[in-house]
Amino acid sequence: MSARSDRRWAELARELEFTRLSELRRQAEGWRTGLTGLTALLTVLALLKGRDNLADLPEWARFVATGLLVGAFALLVIGSLLAMRSAHGAPEPEILLGGQALRRWTEREAARVTKALARASACCVLGLILIVGAVAVTWTTTQTKNANLVRVTTPLGETCGELASADQHQILIRQATPGNAMASVPTGTMLSMRPVTSC
Repeated sequence: MSARSDRRWAELARELEFTRLSELRRQAEGWRTGLTGLTALLTVLALLKGRDNLADLPEWARFVATGLLVGAFALLVIGSLLAMRSAHGAPEPEILLGGQALRRWTEREAARVTKALARASACCVLGLILIVGAVAVTWTTTQTKNANLVRVTTPLGETCGELASADQHQILIRQATPGNAMASVPTGTMLSMRPVTSC
């Protein structure tokens, strides 16, 4: 490198002391915009589609997925607020007129902005991980349906299983046996039939 090039790099390094805070604020603006967009997207998805998807899940999976989505929403909101604080700063009670006071304030503010940006990015990453976790729970969990399970009582005993069909003459019940055998119960011999949650 030439001496002229070295001098120019040294000048840029000296100028960086005065432009560092504005550069950090510009970065914070980008993070704030991104986090606000992610939070809005999550809100729209949760309000419009989340209910349909979560209604078919077992109760434990519904609670886990809802908890993950609420946690993700909270993290994204916190990240947005941290990024907003980084981008715009906090209201200052005094106006700094002295050079040394302004320098100390700028150094402290740059440190605060850097720390807040790191926390905002951590909130963003954790929020996205929670969203992925909620999606994984909803996609991989299936509802075990006990729809149409009935217990039919006749003078010969009880038959329990899934109601396959019924007409005037007979009721067909798919029993919960290894081969899913069908049992036929004549309607004339039926004493009672009641829905059950399990056989």
